[in-house]
Amino acid sequence: MTSWNEFAGAAPRIAEIFTRRHAATGKLCMLATLRSDGFPRISPLEPALFEGELWLVGMPDTTKFKDLERDPRFCLHTATVDTHVADGDVKLFGRVRDVQDPALHQRWAEALYVESGFDLRGRDFDHFYAADLTGASSVEVGDGHMDVTVWKPGQPERVVRKH
Repeated sequence: MTSWNEFAGAAPRIAEIFTRRHAATGKLCMLATLRSDGFPRISPLEPALFEGELWLVGMPDTTKFKDLERDPRFCLHTATVDTHVADGDVKLFGRVRDVQDPALHQRWAEALYVESGFDLRGRDFDHFYAADLTGASSVEVGDGHMDVTVWKPGQPERVVRKH
């Protein structure tokens, strides 16, 4: 599996679009998981880039985290309302792994507090999911064409231009 830092080194174009869109939307993304009946679920999430990893952390006891506990596969899509996709968009595919490291959790909570004022310091986290990336794609539109960039582990980014 591939950490965020490994991914960003291997797929810099997609990583740049993700970080730009992530920042532009106040970190809002849409998380796709699989429900217990096998149907897909889409949920809002504010993933965090911290200490070289992409973290899928949020309110405890939500159905999206129950989904990930049961089946670790996910797709994360940068939120967009622009039908022309002028700023691009990204989809990240992978599996989560639950990292139970109280010291890491508290470093993350401290960084969150410093950045946003939202205070989770001292809290215990039942689940603290790191994203192990298994694929990614991005879309950029410009000058009468659309570039779709695709990445898979062990391969360089590949750009497909559509006119």
